[in-house]
Amino acid sequence: MPIYGTRPEAIKMAPIVKELENSDLFDCTVVVTGQHREMLDQVNDLFDIVPDIDLQIMRPNQSLSGIMTRTIDGLDEIFKENRPAAVIVQGDTTTSTAGAIAAFYHGIPVVHAEAGLRSFNILSPFPEEANRKITSQVSALHLAPTGVSKQNLLTENTAEEDIVVTGNTVIDALLTTVGKKVPFSDPQLEELAASGRRILLVTTHRRENQGGAMQGVGRALARIAASEPDLTIVLPAHKNPVVREAVLPALEGAGNVIVTEPLAYGEFTRMLSLAHVVLTDSGGVQEEAPSLGKPVLVMRENTERPEAVTAGTVLLIGTDEERIVGEVGRLLHDDAHFNAMANAVNPYGDGRAAQRTVAAIAELLGVGQRIDEFGN
Repeated sequence: MPIYGTRPEAIKMAPIVKELENSDLFDCTVVVTGQHREMLDQVNDLFDIVPDIDLQIMRPNQSLSGIMTRTIDGLDEIFKENRPAAVIVQGDTTTSTAGAIAAFYHGIPVVHAEAGLRSFNILSPFPEEANRKITSQVSALHLAPTGVSKQNLLTENTAEEDIVVTGNTVIDALLTTVGKKVPFSDPQLEELAASGRRILLVTTHRRENQGGAMQGVGRALARIAASEPDLTIVLPAHKNPVVREAVLPALEGAGNVIVTEPLAYGEFTRMLSLAHVVLTDSGGVQEEAPSLGKPVLVMRENTERPEAVTAGTVLLIGTDEERIVGEVGRLLHDDAHFNAMANAVNPYGDGRAAQRTVAAIAELLGVGQRIDEFGN
C-alpha cells in the first residue's frame, strides 16, 4: 500500500507504483491523502495512476497538526478493513510521517523510500527534518537514495541489513517524463520556448524562507531582470499566499519576468530542460536539474542533499539579496564556472531505483531477492 499526498511524493512514488503494478508478486492499493490537491492529481494523471482510496484531507489554511491527525484517523479506519502486507511512504512530508506512524500502530511493516536524508538542523528544513527522523524510527526497510544517506542511517544505529541503496526514483520519473515534451498550457511559455532566449527558472516556497528572506528574493529577481535584458525569468508561483505576497510585488512591471501558476509536472520538466540556470529552495529540483546538466543555485543555508554540492552541480547561496544577484550573474557571464557546474556528474540515480525498491520489498516479505544496489 503506497501512501502519499503531495506533488513531490507523487512524482517520486509514481515509478514505484508502476513497477508494483507490473509485478506478478504484488497487488497494489494506492492511497492518497490529498495534502496537495490539484498538484497531486496532475501527477497521478500524467502517470496514469488512479488511486484506490482518497482520504481527501485538504482544508483551507490547514495546519501541520491538522494534516497529521486527519491522516492518522483516516488510515486507522482503512487498516481495520484493508490490512496490507506492507506500507510504503516517501520522503519527509507530514503525510509520509502520519502514514508511517499509523501503520506502525497497526503492526504493519513500514517501507521508507528516500530514507536517510539529514540536514542535522531540526528546524531547517521545517518540518521535514523532524518528519524524516521520526519516520526512520518506525521503518522496517530503509530505501536510501545514496551512500551518504545510508551512512547517515548507520550513524543512527540503523541495522545495515535493513538498508538498501536504490538511487532516487525522481530520476526514474524525470527520464520518463522529459522525453514526452509536454506542451505548455501558458502561451507565453510556448513563445519563450520557441525564442531561444536564456531562461532563469526560479522556485521558492520553503517555510523557513517566508517573510523578509523571500522579500529579498523578490528584490534580487527584480535587479537581475533589470540588469539582464536578454534573460527571461520564469517563476511558477507557489499557491501559498504568504509566498506570493512576499515575492511578487517587486516584480510588477518587469517585462522579462513571466509569473505563472504552478506548472504541472510534465510542463515543469520541460521548462527545466529549457532553463540555462535554476534558482530554487526546493529539495527535489536539486536532484532533477543535474540530470539535465543544469547548474543549481540553492537558496538555503544547508541541505540534506549534500551529494550534488560535493559533485559540483549545486551551490548553496542562502537568501541574501546581494549573494543571489552575484551568483546568478556569475553563471550567466563566466563560461568556465557555468561549464564546471553543468558538466558535473549527477550522483542521484540511474533510472532503476523503482526496480531496486520492489526487489527489496519482495525480499522483506519473503517472496524474492534484492538486486544490485545503486553505486555498486
